[in-house]
Amino acid sequence: MHKKLFIPGPVEVRKEVLAQMSKPMIGHRSKEASELQRRISDNLRKLFYTNSEILLSTTSGSGLMEGAIRCCTAKRAAVFSVGAFGKRWYEMALCNNVPADIFEVEMGKAIRPNQVEDVLSTGKYDLVAVTHNETSTGVMNPIKEIGAVIKKYPDVVFIVDTVSSAAGTKIEVDDWGIDICLTSTQKALGLPPGMALCTFSNKAKERAEKVKNRGFYLDLLALYKYIKKKDYQYPSTPSISHMYALDYQLNYILNEEGLENRFARHIEMANIVREWAKKYFELFPEEGYLSNTLTTVKNTRGINVAELNKELGKRGFQISNGYGDIKEKTFRIAHMADCTVLEVNELLKNINDILGLN
Repeated sequence: MHKKLFIPGPVEVRKEVLAQMSKPMIGHRSKEASELQRRISDNLRKLFYTNSEILLSTTSGSGLMEGAIRCCTAKRAAVFSVGAFGKRWYEMALCNNVPADIFEVEMGKAIRPNQVEDVLSTGKYDLVAVTHNETSTGVMNPIKEIGAVIKKYPDVVFIVDTVSSAAGTKIEVDDWGIDICLTSTQKALGLPPGMALCTFSNKAKERAEKVKNRGFYLDLLALYKYIKKKDYQYPSTPSISHMYALDYQLNYILNEEGLENRFARHIEMANIVREWAKKYFELFPEEGYLSNTLTTVKNTRGINVAELNKELGKRGFQISNGYGDIKEKTFRIAHMADCTVLEVNELLKNINDILGLN
């Protein structure tokens, strides 16, 4: 039996999207490949509210995370972390010999703009890395307000991981001052895993030009230059199948569902799960900074999440246990991509039935 996935990724993928991945191959040096990549890039600019160039990468989101912090740190990176995935930026910096410091807040709490201001006022840093939507804790950081602080420091490059939020909540890249906004296909975009993408501002490009050791495969400046030189082609062999699916899904998001409708649906699903969690359990993240694509629930009843998932599996559903240090203390319900309000209600009804909740 197939289990409907209500986990932080991969997500349920519509049959129509999966069908796109079975289309015949085209040469990745062909005119058709250029047209495909250009169309994807133009539509992603609309999704991200940006005029910046778009880079594609045949990796997971972690690939572009590593590329971003390596390519755009000339002096020292300030990594702000609210959970497991925020720490990943820092670990990547260390593994790439990039000077960096990590600034952590208590799990369940969000980064405050004044914390960023305090760090940047030292003058030690020329890059800030933040996770927008932390799936381990269910916190959504105030990126707009953080971006307003960073705008005061013109030499600081702002890189943001929106892997679990892009296409599920509104992210205005240019207005918020984001230089590299990255995501991957298997979350709110509603595709299978295997491709990542990011915005790449002129400021990020100019910074990367000053960094000597940017790597090879994940050199964002090389990706950028190749696009410009070869008129929207990819320097190595891309996943054409993912590009077909992404092209199709972006057309659906922009022209059939509509961006504002998509964002509103995610908020409606989030509100349903939040109210349910408040009624029967507690929310783990602090109010005012709640994710629109995933809810982390505090396990106040001490339920056995593995057993709950086992029973849910028999009924064709799957949720996620907690992550890292809060694995047994929380569980997570994702509500992203093309998931519907009806499906969310169906899931919660089954959880209530299994746990005997009224």
